[in-house]
Amino acid sequence: MTFWAYILRFADGSYYTGHTDDLERRVGQHQTGQVAGYTQKRRPVVLMWSQDFDSRYEALTAEAQIKGWSAPRKRRWREATGRHCMKPPSRPRKEPFDFAQGERK
Repeated sequence: MTFWAYILRFADGSYYTGHTDDLERRVGQHQTGQVAGYTQKRRPVVLMWSQDFDSRYEALTAEAQIKGWSAPRKRRWREATGRHCMKPPSRPRKEPFDFAQGERK
C-alpha cells in the first residue's frame, strides 16, 4: 500500500499539510468541503506538493517535519526543488527525499 504526505495551498495563501493512503480522494474531500475545520473555510485548494511513501510511518514523519516549517519556508522549498504535482505519479519513486536539504539522497 502507498501512503502520501501532501501540502495544500488555499485561496487565502495559507497552507495545510497532511497524509493519506488515497491522495486523489483526500484532495477531493478538501476541495468539496467534506473535511471539517481549517480547510473547509479556505477553499478552493491547490495541491502544492505530494510524495509517496512505502509506509504510513514514513508519511507521518514527513508530515510532522513539514508542519514545523513556516509558510515562507514551504514556498521557498517548493520553488527551489521544483516539487509540484497535481496528481500522484504513475509509479512510486525509488529514491528517498531528504527534507532537511530539500533534495533527493
